Amino acid sequence: MASHDFARSVLGVIGNVISIILFLSTVPTFYKIWKKKSVEQYSPVPYLVTFVNCGLWIFYGLPFVHPHSLLVTTTNGAGIVIESVYLLLFIIYSDSKKRIRVILVLIMEIIFLGVLFALTLTLAHGTKLRSAIIGSICIAGNIMMYASPLSVMKMVIKTKSVEYMPFLLSLFCFANGVCWFSYGLIRFDPFVVAPNGIGALFALAQLVLYAIFYKSTQRIMAERQAKGELNLGNVTPSSRSNNSQLEFV
Repeated sequence: MASHDFARSVLGVIGNVISIILFLSTVPTFYKIWKKKSVEQYSPVPYLVTFVNCGLWIFYGLPFVHPHSLLVTTTNGAGIVIESVYLLLFIIYSDSKKRIRVILVLIMEIIFLGVLFALTLTLAHGTKLRSAIIGSICIAGNIMMYASPLSVMKMVIKTKSVEYMPFLLSLFCFANGVCWFSYGLIRFDPFVVAPNGIGALFALAQLVLYAIFYKSTQRIMAERQAKGELNLGNVTPSSRSNNSQLEFV
């Protein structure tokens, strides 16, 4: 039994590390957004879903909800802080229509979490009932988090390009799902096993798509770059001169 608890703790620590790497894996994406001052075609859905999902798991891992699961709370505590930064950048660099939509969804998520926590602590007595209520909602939230890139996967299949599906995000989603699935198996916790097992499968599907469309993506990006250079080369000396004159007017 002690060895099982030790193995579970080790997997929990590894899961914390992988989860934080997962949360940070989209830093290059947001660096690109910051540099271009635009979110372009990136979707806010994965980050909105991850935000509310982290909030749910923070609550689930607390001792008065599900004892002996504090490692679940720590990893999701870090996650909700990181996702908050991402969403702030998304709000700053979105157009006005998308910005309002993201802010409204974020406010609704915060209200939902607050009401859920208050009702559960007030009306549900005992950790077993609280675990069942919050755990069931966490399953739905986790599956939504892992499935949220499905819209991006649809775009990948349609465009034959993985440009807007970050590879690192898919890779660490897969590793994260496998690790927490194993963690939940040791001291069997269906609320951890089910969503992370499904999540690992979703992430694996994304990695398969990445392998299929990687070459076509490189070709599309090369053609786009060549077209841009061609258009630049078609600018005549006279037009450059006219442009220069206009700049000084």
